[in-house]
Amino acid sequence: MKCALMGYGKMGKAVEKIALERGHQIVDIGDAEVCIDFSHPDVVLDHVKKAVASGASLVIGTTGWEEDYDAVREIVDQAQIGCVFSPNFSVGVHLFLQMISYASQLMNQFEEYDVGGFEMHHKEKVDSPSGTAKWIVERLLSHIDRKESAVFDLDQKRGENELHFSSVRCGDIAGTHSVIFNSFADSITLTHEAKNRSGFALGAVIAAERILGRKGWIGFDELCFQDLTAKISEEERSQKTLLYQD
Repeated sequence: MKCALMGYGKMGKAVEKIALERGHQIVDIGDAEVCIDFSHPDVVLDHVKKAVASGASLVIGTTGWEEDYDAVREIVDQAQIGCVFSPNFSVGVHLFLQMISYASQLMNQFEEYDVGGFEMHHKEKVDSPSGTAKWIVERLLSHIDRKESAVFDLDQKRGENELHFSSVRCGDIAGTHSVIFNSFADSITLTHEAKNRSGFALGAVIAAERILGRKGWIGFDELCFQDLTAKISEEERSQKTLLYQD
């Protein structure tokens, strides 16, 4: 696979290392089959236009460019190229998100539990809260009926129907996200802690490998778990067949 790197900071260098280890080539945009963007939110739209002009597929790991989302989506749809965007390309984070979705559905049945969370990243991170934090909050709000909105910057008493999710920027923390379910009797905390950037880089390269030959806007969950989902579905069908036979 021929990859072009859009952005050559810490993440870009980590992606380069993983890509080369997996036998891929790093080339200029004009020669690329796929472009991997870990740059700055201000240049994402321009990078998308350059990728489209070269006919390359896109993997976007940059966050904080929400105001350009509609424009980027329109360009991708019109060009009929493959594009995957994720605030976080760590496979572990996506497993973590699946756990949060399941846990929040369970907690929706127990009003005794309040819910909140926090995230921590290195001091150089541009956006706050992180894209992953917003993603986590969306999942919590979609499953817990008693929480109607989220607050990230809290300077007063939190509303009963609000979910507070805070952010810390310190040192060289690679990335930590935690969700807390707290009651008068006990507390349950779910945490994902990245040890370094290699997990994010590996996920981005896997996304690049799997987006080739596909068209349109595709979620990383779909690319990442499609084989697992098919396997689980097949196992479920087999179990049902056995039950009916019994």
